[in-house]
Amino acid sequence: MNSRRLVPILTVLCTVTVLAQPRATPGRWSEGRAAQWYSAQPWLVGSNYVPATAINELEMWQAETFDPATIEKELALAEGLGMNTMRVFLHDLLWQQDAAGYRARIDQFLAIAARHRIKPLLVLFDSVWDPNPKLGPQRAPTPGVHNSGWLQSPGAKALQDPAEHPRLRTYVMGVAGAFGKDPRVLGWDIWNEPDNTNDSSYGKQEPPNKVDLVLALLPQVFAWVREAGVEQPLTSGVWRGDWTADAKLTPMERIQLDQSDVISFHSYDDGQTFEKRIHSLKRYQRPILCTEYMARGNGSTFQGSLPIAKKYNVAAYNWGFVAGKTQTHLPWDSWQKPYVGREPAIWFHEIFRQDGTPYRQDEVDLIKTLTSSPAIPAAVGAP
Repeated sequence: MNSRRLVPILTVLCTVTVLAQPRATPGRWSEGRAAQWYSAQPWLVGSNYVPATAINELEMWQAETFDPATIEKELALAEGLGMNTMRVFLHDLLWQQDAAGYRARIDQFLAIAARHRIKPLLVLFDSVWDPNPKLGPQRAPTPGVHNSGWLQSPGAKALQDPAEHPRLRTYVMGVAGAFGKDPRVLGWDIWNEPDNTNDSSYGKQEPPNKVDLVLALLPQVFAWVREAGVEQPLTSGVWRGDWTADAKLTPMERIQLDQSDVISFHSYDDGQTFEKRIHSLKRYQRPILCTEYMARGNGSTFQGSLPIAKKYNVAAYNWGFVAGKTQTHLPWDSWQKPYVGREPAIWFHEIFRQDGTPYRQDEVDLIKTLTSSPAIPAAVGAP
């Protein structure tokens, strides 16, 4: 989601208490339950979704800019590709603003998705991009810049203030309580890239101890969702580093992998590296979801990754669907060199233009071919 190749790897210092977190997490699904759930799913294929008319999560969901007509049209395109899921970001401020209205709009979105045979994976929190979210009208896209208006949830102020945490719990419990038994919901992505410090974009606006703050809060969020009694699986995707052995994991990755019912990861790399990432996570003997991939300019393509995902029965969510106000068809480096008045040599993300025509017909043909052919049976964790 962010300029991962430009974000330096942090050395995270953590307390012995966090490092010693037990492998057996209360309330976490057993391997058997996770495998049984996954065996009941089709091969899961979709995108990270925001309508083309929204620059961020607030514009997607606020009453004044909620756009069911565009959502209907775009999810029909997804159904036409054979997609059956979408990864969709929520935001804590929306619950604070109008819990009943927000709940009704989520319900309306789920109804639209269900009409198109799509089960969303709902994302509760996100550490990427702007750390200062504000309700109300959202700013216009910055010309030529990738994802210039996306917002973190919670924002830096709420993250740093313990007095705000009960409000965050109310949001989590409210959303999870409302939709935690809803068969239209696939699962819950607890926190997107929790240790991302956005060094190539908003790094100077981030709390200096952001990673430690999230490290303390993340296990609580998992616990809140479980306390709400959800019937769908929980996950939080690892997105950088080396996952081949426990000794190589950061404290954040330990929490993410130890708490998740199903394992998820991001990979904006070539197909060979994508496959290695899958192998590094098989040792957990749980279903695997790739919740972000496909950045053409970085060597991550549908042709390189999607057949591998199908080979190993790994769920696959590419970044971006219809090019729009997020401008994520532009590369990450547009933060340093805006593409004002010019198109990139190749689109970075996205599948469709706003008129519904594909950016690349061969990609659309590949997706349709793979989603329409029988899934390859694969035992969870099998080589």
